[in-house]
Amino acid sequence: MSDLSSAGTAVGGAPVGGDGPTTDAPGSGGQERSASLWADARRQLMRDPVFVIAFLYILVVGSMAAFPKLWTSQDPRACNTDRSRISPSWEHPFGFDILGCDYYSHAIYGAWPSMVIAIMATGGIVVFGGVMGMLAGYYGGWVDAIISRAMDIVLSLPFLLGAIVFLTVIKRQNIWTLTLVLFLLAWPTVARITRGSVISSKDLDYVHAAKAVGARNSRLMFRHILPNAVAPMMVYATIVLGSFVAAEATLTFLGVGLQPPAQSWGIMISVHQVYFLEDPWLLLFPCGLLVGTVLSFILMGDALRDALDPKFR
Repeated sequence: MSDLSSAGTAVGGAPVGGDGPTTDAPGSGGQERSASLWADARRQLMRDPVFVIAFLYILVVGSMAAFPKLWTSQDPRACNTDRSRISPSWEHPFGFDILGCDYYSHAIYGAWPSMVIAIMATGGIVVFGGVMGMLAGYYGGWVDAIISRAMDIVLSLPFLLGAIVFLTVIKRQNIWTLTLVLFLLAWPTVARITRGSVISSKDLDYVHAAKAVGARNSRLMFRHILPNAVAPMMVYATIVLGSFVAAEATLTFLGVGLQPPAQSWGIMISVHQVYFLEDPWLLLFPCGLLVGTVLSFILMGDALRDALDPKFR
């Protein structure tokens, strides 16, 4: 009994539920142990001022994207060329852009495409890459060979160059095409992370114990092995959210991303780059929002990694 109980611990100290007496024995406290890592991580994160500040910033940006009317009553498309490039004022804190549109409202509404693209692309790579990595790591052999070669092919493509080529070939620059391109180029990294976690976990004693009592492959993968891959996947997903926000702005700036009349921080930077010396605030405001969002996701990912890895405590 004690051997099986000690074996029911995931890599990095995260307990994982299993079949048989390991977690089902009365009074064993399996559920409490299973939650201990995440409970400890949550307490550590709530005491980390860097994580709290970054999380609050992301909440603000997320509310801008989801509920822009909470932040501004101005219509970003209500333009008047007579107000072109008027400097910021109390009533219009970001001033007016080249077309005479309220720049603050443009910045608020510009958060939506960046966040939507980042969230959808990240969700796609986590689900698809996680499944591919689990299949490759668990079954090995020819399954691992095929999936690994597919990952190698995608990883051999330079990310920025590949995105530019794909978007140029597609010839449709919108939220869906950008999400698809980012997903296609980024899923192998999640697959490799998951594959490594599965390989290091599938030969542990508690997995063999569950297999010995007749657990199916699907149960072994999703109930016993997957919890070991969740933590590194969450850390990477948090960081890659910021990377995708930056990627959308970069591709838009290069002319292969979103196009006017769409609204995004990348479009704001691209359209007004030539006015930096005359009216620097036209670049500073969207760049500030973009940098703050990307940096916040990265800081959250670093803090999450430290909280979920006992070696950093």
